[in-house]
Amino acid sequence: MSASRRSGTARPADPGDPGDPDEGPGGADGADVPGASGGPGSAELLAALLDGMDAALCAFDADGVVTHWNREAARILGWSAQDAVGRRGFAGWAVRTADADEIEGRLLAAMHAPGRQVHEFALVTKDGGRVLVRTQSAAVPGPDGKPAGLYCAFSEVHAQIDLERSIALSEALFDDASWGVVLVDADLRPAVVNAHAARALGVGRTAVLGRPLGELLTQGVEELESALTHVLAEGAPPAPAELWVSVRGTASGAAERRCWRSGFLRLGSPLAEEPVPLGVGWLFQDVTEAKVLEQEAAQLRFRSNQLHRAGRAAGECEDPMEAATVHLDFALAGFADHALIDLASSLEPVRLVRAAASPVGSPGPVLPVPVAGIPVRYPEGHPALQCVHRTGSVRASAGAASAEAAKGWATARQWPDPTVHALCAVLRSRGRTLGVVTFLRSGSRPAFERSDATYAESVAGRVAGAVDLAGLGPAGG
Repeated sequence: MSASRRSGTARPADPGDPGDPDEGPGGADGADVPGASGGPGSAELLAALLDGMDAALCAFDADGVVTHWNREAARILGWSAQDAVGRRGFAGWAVRTADADEIEGRLLAAMHAPGRQVHEFALVTKDGGRVLVRTQSAAVPGPDGKPAGLYCAFSEVHAQIDLERSIALSEALFDDASWGVVLVDADLRPAVVNAHAARALGVGRTAVLGRPLGELLTQGVEELESALTHVLAEGAPPAPAELWVSVRGTASGAAERRCWRSGFLRLGSPLAEEPVPLGVGWLFQDVTEAKVLEQEAAQLRFRSNQLHRAGRAAGECEDPMEAATVHLDFALAGFADHALIDLASSLEPVRLVRAAASPVGSPGPVLPVPVAGIPVRYPEGHPALQCVHRTGSVRASAGAASAEAAKGWATARQWPDPTVHALCAVLRSRGRTLGVVTFLRSGSRPAFERSDATYAESVAGRVAGAVDLAGLGPAGG
């Protein structure tokens, strides 16, 4: 019997054992023995391989005698290699006597069956307990090609099921998940993406692999890379993060701003003793529509509250023009940087006179303008003049012009230098056009939208009532 069969793991021969006198130092055929030069021999290497396996393993010779029993098998069942090696089958120790014939028959049948055979049965631990295991058995051929024995690898069923669930979950995430899943390597480049994430990024699943995130997103890259770096260093954050990004490769060709609710998981190798970061698992879901609706609802509540507060404050003003400026003071909060009131001195031709304005360069209340009666030198086609002619709101913007071009655009329209976006709303009361209220935004704010025009019209209606009460505006309209 070999050393490995005696102990369950291969051990070096006794230094005092002279060995077989008929064999030379190289074995039966005189070949060099692995490890003869000081390295590990075949017995030591086999012992290390068996004991280093994650799965439990035992082996039987052709007569069903246990020849090998590794450390994982000893851990699961409690029987050591000294307890197991040399026993014939499992009867009387590793299985119940009533089950022994059936179990050994199924195991030994693997010596004469092609491929691997998978079975599940209960083994008995050294302390008398029972463990349900799943086995994979296969024949071990001898030099003549005939079965010389078999090996049996086994693991606890619950551990195997956990592994299968993990694999099934991984495959489902990268196949059918209704949210984006991206595995990012330690260099912050996508290593694996699922179909949903590929569609969200506007590229194919293979085209995205290995590319820097800056090639996929035009905005939000810094925030995303910062989050990934933090997860690699510190671990997963306690709650999902909402990241606003602009995707470069959309079907329309234009970069769309999207809100992705993102969760992050640090991935570590299960095979290393020390945690080795493999990258980050990034899961995200597009919540843009919900966030836009939430923001619009919050904005509507705020603006309604401002109108209510402005009405109450204006009701305490004795001077109607002071009430008009109070309405603008409340309207400016979170809406625009500057506000102007231009009253019509005549309607044919249209001439507008500056009546009140907010300060330029520093925040402050809207105040009446002392110079009266001199029309503002608005050029033909000015948005304020268009507003009077249409008796409706007019939006204007310098667009994506350079700083110098935007400055010239604002100066030509008699607006302060920082102005990039404007919204003019007509002042109407009792069927008459009294003038125009203009809201101005700098480049740090977005352009005015239709919802902004609706709000401006609500403010303009209240301002027009105050101006009408003051008796200002043209005699007829």
